[in-house]
Formats: sequence, structure tokens, C-alpha cells
Amino acid sequence: MGLLGALWGVGGVLLLLGYAVFRLTPPAIESFSYSWQWIHWLVLVLNTAVVLYFKAYRGFQKGLSPRIAARARYLRQNPTWPHVLAAPLYCMGYFHTVKRKQIATIMMTIGMVILIILVRFLSQPWRGIIDTGIALGLSWGFITILGYSAQALTAGEFRFSPQIP
Repeated sequence: MGLLGALWGVGGVLLLLGYAVFRLTPPAIESFSYSWQWIHWLVLVLNTAVVLYFKAYRGFQKGLSPRIAARARYLRQNPTWPHVLAAPLYCMGYFHTVKRKQIATIMMTIGMVILIILVRFLSQPWRGIIDTGIALGLSWGFITILGYSAQALTAGEFRFSPQIP
């Protein structure tokens, strides 16, 4: 049951990220069919650099990805039916985690939903410029979650904390 929960947790998170990348890619590609000025290219480069550094590297690689993997490892070793059934939410830290991380996860989710709604109102190529950075950042996150999870579920030790209360 523990291994099933861990795989469902990581797999569910990866499905969510993969679906987001799948949805963001067409508008991102479509934006390149428009006539771009120098300002579009500048914003693309700056936005992508900021997203890759703050969201992908600092957000995913240094924070969320190892925590998801550590929580999947903990779930494999300490399964309970409620945690296994809601494993993707458990691994992301929506419940059974330290209060500070739980609040941060919920606030980040609210912020992402607001950002998604606002970006939909942008016209092309601006929407595609934003979507390009986000799709690349989420792809980076996908890869780092996969890597950390493989390590967490197969290695004898994993140095990251699952942040269990």
C-alpha cells in the first residue's frame, strides 16, 4: 500500500504538471506566428529568465521537488488509507505538514489561479510570452520531481525532510 501511495502521489503531481504544460504549449507556440518587435523579444528573455530562476530553480529544484519526493518516501514507509487516497495532495503539502508550509502551499495555489485568470485576458503575443516562461518552468519542475522521486524511492537514504508535524 505504501509503494502504491508513493507512486500515486508523485504520478498525480506529474500528471497535473504535464497537463499544465500541455495546455500552455499551444498558445506559446502560436505567439511566434505574430510579428514581434524588439520589446517582445526582450520581455520573452527577461520573463523566461526570471521564471526559470525563481520558479524552476529556486521554487521547484531547491524546494518543492525534494519535498514532494521526501513526502512520497515518507508515505511509502508510513502509509495510511486517507494519505494514500489523497497522495498527490499529500505529497504537495496541502495537509499533514508543518503549518507554515501548508499555508505557503495554499497561498501559492491561490496566487497561481489568479495569475492564470489574468494571463488569459492578455492578447497575443503577450500571452504566449508569459506562457512560454511558465511552460519551461513547469517542465523543469516535472524533470526535477521525477529525478528526486526516483532517488527518494530507491536510495537507502534521502537527505530532505518530508516536513511532517
